[in-house]
Amino acid sequence: MSHFTTMTTQITDPEALRAALADVGYGNVEVHDAPQPLYGYQGDQRADRAHVIVRRAHIGGSSNDIGFRHQEDGRYLAVISEYDRRKHDETWLGKVTARHAYHLTASTLEAQGFSMAEETVERDGTVRMVLRRFQ
Repeated sequence: MSHFTTMTTQITDPEALRAALADVGYGNVEVHDAPQPLYGYQGDQRADRAHVIVRRAHIGGSSNDIGFRHQEDGRYLAVISEYDRRKHDETWLGKVTARHAYHLTASTLEAQGFSMAEETVERDGTVRMVLRRFQ
């Protein structure tokens, strides 16, 4: 039985995190106000808890839940089992973090009255946005 390990992130917004997880293939994501238990690959409840959870049924046959636990400093701590870290490693978490930043930026700009006029993705993965705001 593998145990859960944690990784520090710069992720701060649960809805942007939900959208980021959808971008990397996990459209079924739970978001909770209070931390909920995570489950291991055999369906056993673990002591680890998280606020944002991708359940093991949506990850793969012998996977554990993947969670993100809200911290006092406002950031989320990724809670991923040793087994699942083979696929959900620092590179994967970097992609989730980048997509979180994208969605957080887009929603912040939309709230400020901007609309997306154009978006391009460069070869290196850089996203360029052209925004408009009419006053």
